[in-house]
Amino acid sequence: MKAKIIDPMGEVAGEIDLPPVFEEEYRPDIIKKAVLSAQANRLQPYGPHFYAGMNTSARGWGTGHGASRVPRLVNGRRAAGIPMARGGRRSHPPVPQADRSEKINVKERRKAIRSAIAATVNPALVAGRGHIFSRELPIVAQNDLETIEKTSEMRRFLMAAGLWSDVMRAKNGRHIRAGRGKMRGRRFRGRKSLLIVAGQDRGIGKAARNLPGVDFVTVQGLNAELLAPGTQAGRLTLWTESSIRWLGERR
Repeated sequence: MKAKIIDPMGEVAGEIDLPPVFEEEYRPDIIKKAVLSAQANRLQPYGPHFYAGMNTSARGWGTGHGASRVPRLVNGRRAAGIPMARGGRRSHPPVPQADRSEKINVKERRKAIRSAIAATVNPALVAGRGHIFSRELPIVAQNDLETIEKTSEMRRFLMAAGLWSDVMRAKNGRHIRAGRGKMRGRRFRGRKSLLIVAGQDRGIGKAARNLPGVDFVTVQGLNAELLAPGTQAGRLTLWTESSIRWLGERR
């Protein structure tokens, strides 16, 4: 299995043999398990303070007063410190000490990454995610791309390679989030566009970081979530020659 190599002008400059990892079996179930595990393992602990709703002078009156035996304020009759009272504790609050992590077997995680890599060369899966592309998959660029340091140069390359339309799709898909999240630093939601995978970051990471929806990663840092955002595999991916060769040596 071969792939065409394009130069910074978007022209075909040669071919490269693809490693066997690009022929891996497609396993959406394992990919989903790996992505959900990665998301669960970075959840921030949350829950009320241990004494929330309990800082009160309320004490029970005991029996013989013709009143229910709920804790009441010392200088009054108002109930306090119980779930049904105003300002009282919650009945079953979330526990900050709870373990919300999800474990996954090492072989399953590696299988998920290999399967997600193979999905990037399947035109049906890539188009099914909504990506816009006109080139044959996979898209492999010369190593000279890794030395690009300016966003304007990266933009010219993406336009020459026929990938800029997908970046604009992500830019135009940005919208205000529905619900409380927009009050908590998550006001906008955006779409995922191109994933750039390079052998080394020699400036390309800085050039790509401000493009809407575009993610950059070195091939050593590939994971299932980058390759399959939202557990859906088939992300439009741009590889460099060195990253393809690294996969051939390690995968």
